[in-house]
Amino acid sequence: MKALVVLGAGESGVGTAILGKKEGFDVFVSDKGIIADKYKNVLKNLEIKWEEKQHTEDKILNADIVMKSPGIPDKVNLVKKLLDKGVPVVSEIEFAATYTSAEIIGITGSNGKTTTTMLTQHVLEHGELDVRMAGNIGDSFAKQVATDDTAYYVLELSSFQLDGIKNFAPHIAVLTNITPDHLDRYEFKFENYIASKFRITMNQIESDYFIYDGDDEVIVKYIEENPIRARLLPFSLKKKVENGAYLEGENIKITIDNNEFTMPTNDLALKGNHNVKNAMAAATVSQLLKIRKTTIRECLENFHGVEHRLENVLKINNVQYINDSKATNVNATFYALDAMKSATVWIVGGVDKGNDYTELYSLVNEKVKAIICLGIDNTKIINAFGNCVDNIVETQSMKEAVNMAYKIAERNENVLLSPACASFDLFKNYEERGRQFKEAVREL
Repeated sequence: MKALVVLGAGESGVGTAILGKKEGFDVFVSDKGIIADKYKNVLKNLEIKWEEKQHTEDKILNADIVMKSPGIPDKVNLVKKLLDKGVPVVSEIEFAATYTSAEIIGITGSNGKTTTTMLTQHVLEHGELDVRMAGNIGDSFAKQVATDDTAYYVLELSSFQLDGIKNFAPHIAVLTNITPDHLDRYEFKFENYIASKFRITMNQIESDYFIYDGDDEVIVKYIEENPIRARLLPFSLKKKVENGAYLEGENIKITIDNNEFTMPTNDLALKGNHNVKNAMAAATVSQLLKIRKTTIRECLENFHGVEHRLENVLKINNVQYINDSKATNVNATFYALDAMKSATVWIVGGVDKGNDYTELYSLVNEKVKAIICLGIDNTKIINAFGNCVDNIVETQSMKEAVNMAYKIAERNENVLLSPACASFDLFKNYEERGRQFKEAVREL
């Protein structure tokens, strides 16, 4: 019996353990932290061996294959020892894909991937395909393959998940954009991060499709320098493309082999140029999978977005409170500030991942009346924006930040939580940060 070791007992780890057990592996789960009760119960019920608060090296190093959770970097000593020994170390995505014959749509990018994934799933489901969503969303891909396999998967994929693939090849790959993010994980080299994102297409062949932002200079340059086998379908707001999606006046136009789809941008439920691009990507996937055009249009007209992404929470005294907690990098916050139509009190901060705030200067000058820092160390933010905004306040809790915003904001203005940083200094994750923001707003 082959030995599968799973490092990290979160959603992807426990999902992999479930699938490994089903496929006849001798499974051992090891987590350096404490395993959450809900996952512990699953492991106990399935009689899977596990340990917490430690990694027992002799058990782990004797594995035939190791699934490493995305949060564990490659440079960790234990991972290096496994690789030196020649033990394959893969991501959950790689492991699970081996055990399904489903057609896979893989979606990655620095921003917009969650919205594009959910929008694509929304259209395909209404187009009556047997489809599930996984990856960074909901139940893990491995768990779904083990318990309820399907004909199509729409997977939201992070660069960390893609770092652990060897043979994984989606039939349709989508790359929404690339901006500097997670550079702390990539030796602070942007080119390493870019190469990581492009792993989504590395195993694709000529009969596969690669959908990407044709306006993104980083992506276009990489494609020019590195041949891609999959068929290229760009989407663009700036130029006409022969095969792919572009804007013709106020209409989205998608052409694939002379088959055309058009839709007015005004009819899209989600507003903003970045959402036009997300819609283009989702509609291109849907066209490839032969979903009826009326279904695609209806779905793009009635899809109302993702929690924690430019989510209108409440209007209090004519001030709009907006939850954009999912903005964990500068580029996501750029979109958020760009979407603000009136003066804004901006709540920002958290764990900085090597951020360069210069691209926000012009927007902050134009739109932001006050900055509320919400983080343990706010020095970098204060230094970056001290010359743009007169009023910069430091806070240490969400309640304090929201109360401060309430005092500063006036009629017809916005209070925007768009942190541009990871959440791990004060919160478990961006969802908890967003939920605390909404609770604090409701208590005003």
